[in-house]
Amino acid sequence: MISVNHTAKVMAEIEIPGSKSLTHRALIISALAEGESRIHRPLICEDTELTIKALMPLGAGIRPENGDLVVEGTGGLLAETGPAIDLDNSGTSMRLLTSVAALSRGSWVLTGSDRMQARPIGPLLDSLAELGVKTRSIKGTGCPPVEITGGGIPGGKTSISAAKSSQFLSSLLLSSPYAEKDVTIEVTDSVSSWPYVELTMMMMREFGVKVEHKGRNWFRIPAGQRYQAGQITIEGDCSSAAYFWAAAAVSRGYVVTRHIKPFSLQPDFGFLDVLSQMGCEITLGSDWVAVQGHSLSGIDIDMNSMPDQVPTLAVLACLARGRTTIRNVAHLHHKESDRLVDLASELKKLGARVEVREDGLDIEGGELIEAVVDPHQDHRLAMCFAVARLIQPGIEILDPGCVSKSFPEFWELFGKLTT
Repeated sequence: MISVNHTAKVMAEIEIPGSKSLTHRALIISALAEGESRIHRPLICEDTELTIKALMPLGAGIRPENGDLVVEGTGGLLAETGPAIDLDNSGTSMRLLTSVAALSRGSWVLTGSDRMQARPIGPLLDSLAELGVKTRSIKGTGCPPVEITGGGIPGGKTSISAAKSSQFLSSLLLSSPYAEKDVTIEVTDSVSSWPYVELTMMMMREFGVKVEHKGRNWFRIPAGQRYQAGQITIEGDCSSAAYFWAAAAVSRGYVVTRHIKPFSLQPDFGFLDVLSQMGCEITLGSDWVAVQGHSLSGIDIDMNSMPDQVPTLAVLACLARGRTTIRNVAHLHHKESDRLVDLASELKKLGARVEVREDGLDIEGGELIEAVVDPHQDHRLAMCFAVARLIQPGIEILDPGCVSKSFPEFWELFGKLTT
């Protein structure tokens, strides 16, 4: 249980750590490249450490050096077999590495926590099977643990549903350059969180691989391409920065976040537009973003492209004038927690008027009361409740350490807002 000081108005400048999404992708691509790559300003957290620990038995060499990560790539020639790889509750690691494991000449089992074993991965397994890879959900549930029998990816044409997770599509894209034949992917429905797919293709280009695509539903990756080892600097994590932007918003304060690129492709950069619609003032610098908070108004918004910020927006909505409707985020039922139901349950403890719909939330603005809230082992919930606590100092948060999944420095940096 943890509590921090209440503050009337925050005024701060914060150094934002590297992006989790970009660090995962840089690690995987560097591990598949031939030769040595260097990753500057990587995010080291529970999730990215799980990816590192998985890539090493697959054959990659990864070591820290002067704050960087140095990766000795495999050239796509992965180790043949090894012990089961435990990815705990890192959905990104599980989904992206499932296709990578298919490049091995042996057999691998990827498993995880109880919650991970309830998170769907069936569409990805089915798509890999269409490309000639032998896969199975060991318990027959369409969820981990999964067994991938390698021999490489023969290639060809496949279709996939990406409505539950864009990571299914990103996983196929990342491994397809090493298929024996061209890979053509048809997406059969809408892609949840599409900007993350754009982020994947951007990182592939950075390391020398091109993806042909028509809109969001057709992709072709020509065979014979290989990732080229190199150096990359990881920009600040917009998902992490958003909690500090929200702190400025609820307190009508002013916060500058460093290492954020103007017009970043990271999906949660779009949260700045959400804040602007609610009444905040945004300033973009060369490598920083500032938010000036003002009186907040409720909005009606589709959050499919940035689902990680639904909890943050929900807290702002509780303190805004009028009604906020959050739409098109049904896939949040399958995150580290049931991120819609559990979020609403905890906000109601705080006196919020929240209703859960299958694809989102309806929230009436008002005030928050004192309560003890449980983040349900979900880092995003713990961090959004920290924003609420700036306004209601009686809020206490159980299991504060769960933020280590994505942002180990969170409490230290967030504490700077109140000192």
